[in-house]
Amino acid sequence: MDFPILKDVVIILGLSVLIILVFHRFRIPSIVGFLLTGIIIGPYGLSLIDASHEVELMAELGVIFLLFVIGIEFSIKGLMSIKRTVFLGGFLQVTLTIGIITLISLGFGLEIKRAVFMGFLFSLSSTAIVLKLLQERGEITSRQGRVAVGILIFQDIIVVPMILITPLIAGDSSDLLTPILLLVGKFIAIIIVLYLLARYLVPRLLDLVIRTKNNELFLLSIIVICFATAWLTNSMGLSLALGAFFAGLIISESPYSHQATALILPFREIFISFFFVSIGMLLDMQFFFHEILYIHFLAIVSLLAKMLIIAVVVTILRYPLRVVLLSALTLFQVGEFAFILSASGITEGLLSPENYQYFLAVSVMSMGATPFIIAWAPKITSFILKLPLSQKVKRRLDSYQKVKEQSHRLPETMEDHLVIIGYGINGKNVAQAARGAEISYIIVENDHGAMTEAQNNGEQVIFGDATQEIILNHVHAYSARVVVIAISDPDATRIIVSKIREMSDTVYIIVRTRNLKEIDGNLRLGADEVIPEEFETSIEIFARVLHKYLVPENEIVSYIESIRADNYEMLRDVRGMLRKGPLHLDIPNIRIYSIQVQCETNRVVGKSVEDSRLRHEFSVTLLAIQRGQKYITQIDRDTEIHMDDILYLLGTPENISRVSKYLQLS
Repeated sequence: MDFPILKDVVIILGLSVLIILVFHRFRIPSIVGFLLTGIIIGPYGLSLIDASHEVELMAELGVIFLLFVIGIEFSIKGLMSIKRTVFLGGFLQVTLTIGIITLISLGFGLEIKRAVFMGFLFSLSSTAIVLKLLQERGEITSRQGRVAVGILIFQDIIVVPMILITPLIAGDSSDLLTPILLLVGKFIAIIIVLYLLARYLVPRLLDLVIRTKNNELFLLSIIVICFATAWLTNSMGLSLALGAFFAGLIISESPYSHQATALILPFREIFISFFFVSIGMLLDMQFFFHEILYIHFLAIVSLLAKMLIIAVVVTILRYPLRVVLLSALTLFQVGEFAFILSASGITEGLLSPENYQYFLAVSVMSMGATPFIIAWAPKITSFILKLPLSQKVKRRLDSYQKVKEQSHRLPETMEDHLVIIGYGINGKNVAQAARGAEISYIIVENDHGAMTEAQNNGEQVIFGDATQEIILNHVHAYSARVVVIAISDPDATRIIVSKIREMSDTVYIIVRTRNLKEIDGNLRLGADEVIPEEFETSIEIFARVLHKYLVPENEIVSYIESIRADNYEMLRDVRGMLRKGPLHLDIPNIRIYSIQVQCETNRVVGKSVEDSRLRHEFSVTLLAIQRGQKYITQIDRDTEIHMDDILYLLGTPENISRVSKYLQLS
């Protein structure tokens, strides 16, 4: 059976592996490697790819998965907190960019309608590249991350009206108001439907799925929600990516969002690579090298213009200067939705083939520069902030820095805390002890029932599989002081130990196992202590036996510690016991016994301790008396014995037996 796309996939991924391996050696971002792969294998390179359309479809899936994960991390509450950034900031950014780029294009000799359309193209930034880089850097929920997400959301929405307006700019005088009003109505309807799904349907559906404890069903359900929402928005005239983002927001409201992210990430990483490759395939290298100086000039002009516009917009939104600069250094590139819009421009005659190639070259260059500039952004920002400014300028900037911090404050980074993996009997006990000791802790549990119980108990718990690195990152396992692994799956335990040890060499890992054979393997993987449940039970029983034999507490503790320090070798087999040798404990032939005075005519009722003659006749010592709920421990010769008293006596078994018989006689 002929399967041509398989050959193309092998070529794309194989060449990507080789290029990224080389780039990694020189610390060049992998996105640049994917772009170069696309340039090499594309129609303007070696023409190694036949199924270009199928590659574009896989690229679209990559964008869908990326925006879905971003939506999960962001949450509806987070989106509502930046509504001003979305609508006011996004509107100002798009409007100002269109205006400035139109003026620049007029200066380069373009007629007004083509100049306006060029403004449309350059007003859009790359949602896929920016959000992927911010997510990798852990900055999605930072203030500059929220600014970027807000403006990019507006761009993803506005691209549809731009496509509708394009024929009007080209001279088509057909009715435009009706489709725009229809689009607004559809958008409002989508928001209502998504709200109802997030509030009522999806949480209940996921609860039912989780109760089955079937990971395949959970993954399938998550993907269906993602694709169905993307399809719904696309059928209404909006982008697939925007629908995927909305789907992520729906999932973010459920307690299973972290596990959903962990399962989706592998799909995102694979398919998003096809997106970057597909962008590289668009670039005509012959044209690029022929016009290389002019293309670089245009790229620098567009880059500086967009940076200036973003800086002005974020300043108007009253963000601090640091956020202004970081945002400008994040959203300067041309985005992937501009390629979709450019197709409408070519159809309507607003974009000539030559200008289209200039646009493609500048766009791909700006995308390729994005990983480097975002990586350098903090250093560039720090350098600019250190420049000497006049007091007047500083006061003016300070007056704009009144944005409310609570809307953008990051959750506190957890460190030096306790991570408890598993909320079974051992997990509960550890959590209870940690709470009593006022130790900060967080629980990871992937069983719905156990998670619900933990929530009902007021515990801080997340649902997720701790074998997934993203779950361990979310609970900051790398900065914890101690991680306690108290689950019954030995394979999962080994994976968790290995992943935590890869994250940090300093985290103290304690593992609870059921069987002896699991000790050595976990220790080799990096566990600091492995506590076998069966041996600890035996040790506890033995400790109580020794207590009953009145062995001093310090001797019991010392002996138990020596057993644990030797990795329970003494309990493993007879040879371990022989190597350990005998206990040499001084076990006295005495015991403590309690006897109740039940008969009113008993020989000791109403008598003092001295008159009862217990010590003189039976050689036993009265240690204490329990009288109702009261304990009498200060025993002297005049202490009187009453009916129903419980006497605590110390003596040899033989003497205790004689006393018992004596007290039973009336």
